[in-house]
Amino acid sequence: MIFKRKIFSEIERWNKNSHKEALLIKGARQVGKTTAVREYARANYDNFVEINFEQTPEAKQAFAGSRDANTVIQRLSLMGYGPFVPGKTLVFFDEIQSCPDARTSIKFLAEDGRFQYIESGSLLGINYNDVSSYPVGFESQIEMFPLDFEEFLWAKGVGEDTIDNLRRTLLELRRVDDFTHEIMMKHYREYLVVGGMPKVVSTFLTNSDFNETLRQQKIITDSYRLDIAKYADAQKTRAKRFFDAIPSQLAKERKRFILSDLEASGSMQKYENSAQWLADAGVAYFSFNTHSLQMPFEQYENRNLFKVYLLDTGLLCSLWSGKIQWEVMQGDIAVNEGALTENFVAAELVRHGHSLHYYDHKSRNELDFLIREKRFVTILEIKSGSDYKKHASLNNVLESSSDSIERSIVLCRGNVEKRGEILYLPLYAAGFL
Repeated sequence: MIFKRKIFSEIERWNKNSHKEALLIKGARQVGKTTAVREYARANYDNFVEINFEQTPEAKQAFAGSRDANTVIQRLSLMGYGPFVPGKTLVFFDEIQSCPDARTSIKFLAEDGRFQYIESGSLLGINYNDVSSYPVGFESQIEMFPLDFEEFLWAKGVGEDTIDNLRRTLLELRRVDDFTHEIMMKHYREYLVVGGMPKVVSTFLTNSDFNETLRQQKIITDSYRLDIAKYADAQKTRAKRFFDAIPSQLAKERKRFILSDLEASGSMQKYENSAQWLADAGVAYFSFNTHSLQMPFEQYENRNLFKVYLLDTGLLCSLWSGKIQWEVMQGDIAVNEGALTENFVAAELVRHGHSLHYYDHKSRNELDFLIREKRFVTILEIKSGSDYKKHASLNNVLESSSDSIERSIVLCRGNVEKRGEILYLPLYAAGFL
């Protein structure tokens, strides 16, 4: 299935504004990069030349030696790629991480100006393969993620007008009508267990056997483990141990990642490279502790204290044993200490450009997320249970530090409601913040 993706508008912006710049689309594996480029090219170009350096490694020979644009294009043409029609051709270098020489050649190809170029690759290879000279000034970069919640709604056939009306209702802090709220919570629960990996979403929408959806999720998580073995080198054992521990660490009441749980002598000194490797892969999102409600958060953060989320709630859910998918679908979104709901918010925040920080000062008054809204601090507390109006930590912080806070939001299963300084919003509203 071909899904409507927000990245199409980003590619269109590049297409209109680029001045001899290639576009690099980076992201974790299997988030839909290749499909998005193919679909955009089909609709906007007369000619499309696709070169996948993993499927056809012999194509790398075209970039050996000379970086001259004429030489490279002639070699590719001799290999059967084309036609290359000036002004009407998009050239797509897929899996660019497998050909560092092609990345280096981008400067000369883009400067030549006859054709437009899009590169795509996994964050792993882009970050870990040596490139002799990066095409600085000749390459724009954007990152692609799994389908976010709004894109999932599009995939399910929910109309844009309906979504716009919902967004307006939430922004104006009006109560969502009960029917809409109930249906949105149903979509939200499905998204928690399905997630936004395109192949998984397609399987879920076209196959009534949910075991097939689970099988697709397993294929993806297994491929990430294979990437660990391929790219992590000396870090592969610890990186795999770190990756496999994320679900159990998130299922704890206090979700801080404890390295000593991995091995008795576990420490940041031992695992720092493995943690960074997973972040660079786009597979894990790190939320660092900050002990202050002041900005910038980075100035007050403690990078030895952190939580770790997976890029996709569906993949996270599939890594837990048991049939919790059925429980979540039936309404029990508080399973595993509400880990799914918190992971959902973390992923939505990352996709909307926020860095992740949680507040915890001397192990008291922990708050799930602090985000920057313009020049102000906004608190986000995530409550998956029915007692979402009980939030002692938030109350204590507001009582002692309310001057530092612009907004205090509790994301919960309830509807829109304002009580004193606290705004209650439905959990699915995280997709529209």
